[in-house]
Amino acid sequence: MVNLMKENIFNKIAKKKVNIDYIYKDKYITVFNDINPKAPIHIIIIPNIYIKNLNYVNKKNIIYINKMFLYIPIITKKKNINKSGYRIIINCNKDSGQEIKYLHLHILGGCLLI
Repeated sequence: MVNLMKENIFNKIAKKKVNIDYIYKDKYITVFNDINPKAPIHIIIIPNIYIKNLNYVNKKNIIYINKMFLYIPIITKKKNINKSGYRIIINCNKDSGQEIKYLHLHILGGCLLI
């Protein structure tokens, strides 16, 4: 069986094994700009542990999810989109468009999102 955690780009980012500009990082989450943005502001938040998708959220890893959501108002205010508006997207599995099998959320803003 392939170890998705070792091969996953988000796992490498969480462990700072990828040279990108990190917006924020702590014990629980890592925040960075999407390399293929779909809006003027397109930020990714990932937990620092491997969680495949929302179907794998449980009592043992919920603190990572809490931290992801608690950071949203901080980053949206910092990026000055807290008043104009933003969209949060979490895809779960193939039919939703989840491309990387690692739970992550997108913050999109800076323009009218339809």
